[in-house]
Amino acid sequence: MIDRCRDAFPVRMMCQRLGVSPSGYCEWRNREPSTRALDNERLLLRIRVLHAASDGVLGRRRMHEDLRDEGETAGINRVGRRMKQDSLYGIPQQRRWRKKSSQPRPSTVQNHLERDFRASAPNTKWATDITYVRTAEDWLYLCVVIDLYSRLVVGWSMSAVQDRQLVLQAVLMALWQRQDRSPLVLHSDRGCQFTSDEYQRFLRGHNVTCSMSGVGSCADNALVEGFFGMLKRERVNRRYYRTRAEARADIFDYIETSYNPRMRSRLERERNNEIRLYGTVREIGT
Repeated sequence: MIDRCRDAFPVRMMCQRLGVSPSGYCEWRNREPSTRALDNERLLLRIRVLHAASDGVLGRRRMHEDLRDEGETAGINRVGRRMKQDSLYGIPQQRRWRKKSSQPRPSTVQNHLERDFRASAPNTKWATDITYVRTAEDWLYLCVVIDLYSRLVVGWSMSAVQDRQLVLQAVLMALWQRQDRSPLVLHSDRGCQFTSDEYQRFLRGHNVTCSMSGVGSCADNALVEGFFGMLKRERVNRRYYRTRAEARADIFDYIETSYNPRMRSRLERERNNEIRLYGTVREIGT
């Protein structure tokens, strides 16, 4: 405070009133920044760059993950303090619960996941669902297929109509990326697009086991619901789309340049941690 007001009031008078010695104030003012202060400034500059590159959506947790991927050793609380100091915040999630009607599940289809969203290998468990995006032209419908192992969006399609073709195109795109026809479970809710005979025949023809959620159980497909929430929170709800084409391009950009690269980085980090853990266990065993 003395330093801020030194042009308006005598320094000695302020030091006397505030109980600070003039020599102590002069020493503080002429002191070189500490190593910690310089490192905090460097860290803050990098945080600003990452926050701006994410379009202002990164909170402290994901900011900490991105910094850790770059080799930074700062803890999550330190990152949070630096972000708060610079008024940098993520976008909080808004919880909205809404009941959605569902179709009868085909008698031959079961819930094979049972809310177990873990997968031991890629292309063994997938999940899919449909959401909608508002544009000035009208609704744009988006269907995605997510690999539960990598959390990558491996297939998607967008259309002005919410029909079976929307779903089939997304699943077909995901199947094209597979290297083989090994057994695969594809989970969805009970929307009419997923309960249709055409969709069921399509899955059987590609050696894909259909799995469906229970009645009114949105948590049975929580991973895809979580992706849709993230997409709308970080991108869609912050935009105004004049046309469906504009929305398509922006959603494509989000999936390919923001979400999927982040999931690949997360997967690589987990693999590196497993390798380091395996090496440590071997050393201990030896």
